[in-house]
Amino acid sequence: MVLESLEREGVDTMFGYPGGVVLPLYDTLPQFPGIRHVLVRHEQGAAHMADGYARASGRLGVCLGTSGPGATNLVTGITTSWMDSTPVLALTGNVARTLLGRDGFQEADITGITHSITKHNYLVMQASEIPLAMREAVHIATTGRPGPVLVDIPKDVFQEEAEFYWPEHLSLRGYKPTTEGHDGMIKRAAALIDQAKRPIIIAGHGVIWGEAQKELVELAEKAQIPVITTFLGISGFPENHVLSYGWLGMHGMFYANMAADAADVVIGIGMRFDDRAMGRFKDFNPNAKIVHIDIDPAEIGKNFATAVPIVGDVKRVLPKITDHVQHGVRTDWLRWIDQVREEHPSLHIRESRRMLPQYVVRTLYEETQGNATIVTGVGQHQMWAGQHYFYNKPRQLISSGGLGTMGFELPAAIGAQMALPNEEIWAICGDGSFQMNIQEMAVLVDEGLPVKMAIFNNGYLGMIRQWQQLFYDKNYSSCGITQPDFCKLADAYGIRALRVETKAEVPLAIKEAREYKGPILLDFQIDQEENVWPMVPAGASLAETIEQPAEELAR
Repeated sequence: MVLESLEREGVDTMFGYPGGVVLPLYDTLPQFPGIRHVLVRHEQGAAHMADGYARASGRLGVCLGTSGPGATNLVTGITTSWMDSTPVLALTGNVARTLLGRDGFQEADITGITHSITKHNYLVMQASEIPLAMREAVHIATTGRPGPVLVDIPKDVFQEEAEFYWPEHLSLRGYKPTTEGHDGMIKRAAALIDQAKRPIIIAGHGVIWGEAQKELVELAEKAQIPVITTFLGISGFPENHVLSYGWLGMHGMFYANMAADAADVVIGIGMRFDDRAMGRFKDFNPNAKIVHIDIDPAEIGKNFATAVPIVGDVKRVLPKITDHVQHGVRTDWLRWIDQVREEHPSLHIRESRRMLPQYVVRTLYEETQGNATIVTGVGQHQMWAGQHYFYNKPRQLISSGGLGTMGFELPAAIGAQMALPNEEIWAICGDGSFQMNIQEMAVLVDEGLPVKMAIFNNGYLGMIRQWQQLFYDKNYSSCGITQPDFCKLADAYGIRALRVETKAEVPLAIKEAREYKGPILLDFQIDQEENVWPMVPAGASLAETIEQPAEELAR
């Protein structure tokens, strides 16, 4: 019933790890050759693979774990999906019904544990309930604001027999996502935009999930509104567009932060107005009027007072606003932002004999001509990947945003490669982050996946070191890490590897990796103490963005 339900929902791939209580499911798996099961090496990897699969494809990702530790190992990945609105179905087994609540071997109350990190979850107590639970779970995960849903099934329920009934039509009381947007609010938004002298659009992850890049471009061009994005909103608006001004926030572009702080109307589209993007809430541009468009009503007004709230699907709402707004002429406003960008070129890479990580990313962009999908972990390498690779097509950047989950890059890249088997997938990895799920290199070999791994190896937990340098008087505590030989580790898994030690070797190594048909690891020995700039210090406002100090520029 579980596998039949998945097949009917169009699922062709699932990531899992077997255990005693889910063996009945694995016993049935060979009967469903259309569903490819990927054996992971840790359940957290399964959750991240399902997440990467979903983000790369726009389709549902599915992961599976056994009871107890198998289920709890999924939790970090489920929370990652929850924070970043990724449609993931997590399937778990549990102890037999007679043992529930009795601390049976490998029992965990996974529905209780995941109550606050899923859109909904199910404990299925009768085999006859499985098809409806599965149908509802997929529907909830993939509609409205996407997100993870968990279905937990006791072992003896797996072993029951019942009549299979597939509900073609669903009606879930209390779950009716609003998609169209209120006509009156749409007209008010258009009027406010027309009156604005310095409007700015902040586009978030919801633009990508709503598949609304085209609609966003049409609005921006008609009204002549500059567009900045959140970090997860990168690729929701083409970065080679004349109205694109990068992304804002803690390590966003200086000029993007200044534009957001100087705007008289801020139009937030499919984004949360979160602290990482907006800086200190009480000091974010207090004179700006905010238009907020989001499919989740809980986000509107959560962090900022909203002048015009619009609940709806951005793909449906944006064309209506575009129809109502006038053709804009905002030459002075655009010229002002251009001048700030010219005076504060956040993306300039200084000349240096050292192997600067910014140079590595920019070279990767040039060699791939901007056509690769980039998957990152969390840390300095994540910010450099966001800054120095330029993204013009939706879903090109896959990264953990809201939760900031280290160890995300390798398994998520595996999921992305399985979703897009003919695309070029690069995992940009931190030397610390990579080690958190390094065991999933085995999956690359098992599945024959040509993922390219670029490790930014500086011997530090780089973001921790940067903060300790800047805010803790260089008290470097537990941030230096003794590294394994990544090339030898790759070799142990049967994966080709190259150590890149000089700047001159960077283009040649990337070319060689791209020409190689299988998985390959590049160990880039980057400058050890390079910092990420610009930076908004924690607890500061966007107006307090600081740039790279002169003494660092001279290094």
